[in-house]
This record gives sequence, C-alpha cells and structure tokens, in this order.
Amino acid sequence: MAKAKTSVFFCQNCGYEASKWLGQCPACKEWNTFAEEPVQPAAKGSRAVVRREGGAKPHQLSQIRIDESSRTGTGMKELDRVLGGGIVAGSLVLVGGDPGIGKSTLLLQVCQNLTGGKEKVLYVSGEESLQQIKLRANRMGDFSDSLLILCETNLEDIREVIQNVRPSVVIIDSIQTMYNENVSSAPGSVSQVRESTGVLMQIAKGMGVTIFIVGHVTKEGVVAGPRVLEHMVDTVLYFEGDRHASYRILRGVKNRFGSTNEIGVFEMRECGLKEVENPSEYMLDGKPENASGSVVACSMEGTRPILVEIQALVCPSSLAFPRRTADGADLNRVNLLLAVLEKRLGLRLSNSDVYVNIAGGIRMREPAVDLGIVMALISSFKDRVIDEKIIVFGEVGLSGEVRAVSMAKQRVMEAKKLGFDTVILPEACRKSVGTVEGIALKSVRSVKDVLYLM
Repeated sequence: MAKAKTSVFFCQNCGYEASKWLGQCPACKEWNTFAEEPVQPAAKGSRAVVRREGGAKPHQLSQIRIDESSRTGTGMKELDRVLGGGIVAGSLVLVGGDPGIGKSTLLLQVCQNLTGGKEKVLYVSGEESLQQIKLRANRMGDFSDSLLILCETNLEDIREVIQNVRPSVVIIDSIQTMYNENVSSAPGSVSQVRESTGVLMQIAKGMGVTIFIVGHVTKEGVVAGPRVLEHMVDTVLYFEGDRHASYRILRGVKNRFGSTNEIGVFEMRECGLKEVENPSEYMLDGKPENASGSVVACSMEGTRPILVEIQALVCPSSLAFPRRTADGADLNRVNLLLAVLEKRLGLRLSNSDVYVNIAGGIRMREPAVDLGIVMALISSFKDRVIDEKIIVFGEVGLSGEVRAVSMAKQRVMEAKKLGFDTVILPEACRKSVGTVEGIALKSVRSVKDVLYLM
C-alpha cells in the first residue's frame, strides 16, 4: 500500500502546494518561500457547515432585486467612503496594516459607533485580554452594552457564540491567531489561515453577518498568509502611514461593492482616530515660504482632489554615480522625468544628486503629479522660488509634452476653495475647464512652456 503523506510544502506567498521542497514557487515565481507543514486528513463529516434555510436554489437574474438601503453606516464618513457607502450585510472585509498603525483602534471605534445605533457587535480578540481591550476602550469614551467581547482562538467555539448571540457585525482580531481543529498545523500557517478564512466566509454568507478580519502584513507590506486570502474576501483595506506620524490613510485595494480608488484620511490622537475631512489643508500645513524646489500639485484619489506639496533638492554630486531618491513618488518615474529635462531642456542633471519628496508621507502614483515634480526639479536646479499661490497638474510624456488628465474642473475648484489664485494646467484641459471666476488659468503644451513661466 502507498504510504500516506504526513506533510506537504506550501508557498508562504501564494499558498501553492507541493509534495517536496522547491527553491522557486512555480505559481508566483518567488524564491525560498516554501515551508513544510504536517497534513492530517479530517474525519468524514467532522466539519460543520452553515447552510442557508431552505437549501440552495437558483434565481433568475431579472428577479433579483437590489436594496440600496441594505448598507449600514459605520458612523465614520471616511471609512464609509472607502467601503463604497457603508457596511454590506454578509460581507467579509480584510483590514491589513503595519503593527501599531491603528487597525484595532479603528475597528473598536466602529464598534462604538455601531453599538450606539443599537447594533449588536461581537469583538473577538486572539491577541489581547479583556482587561487590555477595556483599557483601550476607556480612552475612547463610553460604549453601549450592545458590544460583546470574546477572547478566543478556537473557530468552532467562535462559531457557536455567533450562532447563539446573532450579532450583526463581528470583528476578528486577528486571523493569524485563529485555528481550526480539523487542521493540524500551527496557527498563522498557510493552511490555518486559509481554512479559518473559509470557515468565516461560510458564517458570513450563511448567516448574513458582516465580518471584519484583521490581518498582519509582511516586511514587503502585503497581508501575511496565502495570496488566496485576498481572493476569498469581499473587500481588502490597507492602513498606511508612518506609525511615528499622526496621519493615517485607509486605502481600498479590492471592493466588490464599490470603487477601489477612494481613500480615507485619519489623524491619530490620544482618544483614537479622528477623521480628516479636508486632507488637502492637512497635507499643506507647514509649507515653507520663499523656498526653492517646492510646489503644490493636485492628485485625484477616486472622486476626491487632494493637494500635496512636492519638494525637490538638486545639488552637485561628488559621487561617481549620483544619488536618486524618491519618497512618496515612483523612483522610476522620477528618473524618466529627469531624462526628459536633460533631453528637452538641456539641463545638466547627470552629475547632480536628486531628492524628491511628497510632504506628509502620502504616496502618489497618479501621472498628474508629473508636472509638479518637473517644476520642483527646475526650481531647485535654478534656485528659483515658485509663488506659493500657484498650483499645477498634468502628465508629462517622453517628448516633453504636457498631456491631459481627468477631472480637471474638480481640481481647479479645489484649488480655488483653498485660496490659490493661479493654476498651471495642460492646454488639452483648458477647454473642459472653461472660465473660473477668481482664479487665473495658465495652460502649457510642453515643459518648455513651463520654463518660460518660472
């Protein structure tokens, strides 16, 4: 008889299963990610499954009705914006972020708001004791008796509590501490994380309970565990920001019930997280006056325009290979723009160290900030100060042309609201913006036109 397998190897990055150790994962192509885990086949019928009443029945697409009022507000507008309008019953939401960034604090505040609206919420913690949660809750204020706290890591016990209590929202903090008795590997392993998430998905869909899952992240900034974890859940939210700074950014990277372009901005305080309703004003706070290499640019995050300060420092280098550093911007994009400036404007930047920073620590990937980076580089190289009342946006191509960007009108209106009096924008956007009273519009076709305006 063939000998039964007692262990298999799993890729810690994507969850690929192999019978032997491999140096490179055939699925995700990552190196040295395989780990051995024991395999113990579960007894037949040992796994309980939450089933819908009446069994499974197919439905005609034309007969399915959508109830827009089925969403429940969390009491935090920034979070509701990222979720697409609120919590959807029966959804599974994964919240990831660095340790100490504020994931547990955010979800405990959500519990405070929901229980204030008479919603029954169950907070399941596998990392903290009841006393630790109580100490954190005391800093936030008063909580309703509708909030129930459970310190448990056994999923079967958690399932029984959910079936008995029947809450509308469940918080699991965190998925790496949960374990399923039918899986013999240790908590936090690929098998346990995958199977535990599968059990929680059955509970959410079968009982119509919204479940928030807290996930740890790796040093690369992705959720620890198999990649299939992100495919199983309905929504994936990432908490970004420097734990030593006060701001926090909540970004949706997957959302089956809304857009993934929206972000929520929060400020960490002693009493918890406070929403930042005007991120542009917050990001521009402390902008230096009469300093070269500084310009304000506008980027769109979903439907919200955000103004950020772009700083650049260009100085002679004594190194054989000059430094190129970008914080908050794509370094490859910065190198591309440097090449455009050398070729199209004749600026000798190849023997200079270049540092680019987006103040506030926010990361911008939209091409509309290209023009801001270009103007900041020229300003620092020529040591010319850009008027602090000027705002810029536009994409820069390899030929030096300034290309159109979307939602130009909204960007101009945001600049006017914050007191800016001049906007430098692409010529292709001039017609769509029209005339805006109280603010001057200067259109450019290429980076050469920008040089004449400085």
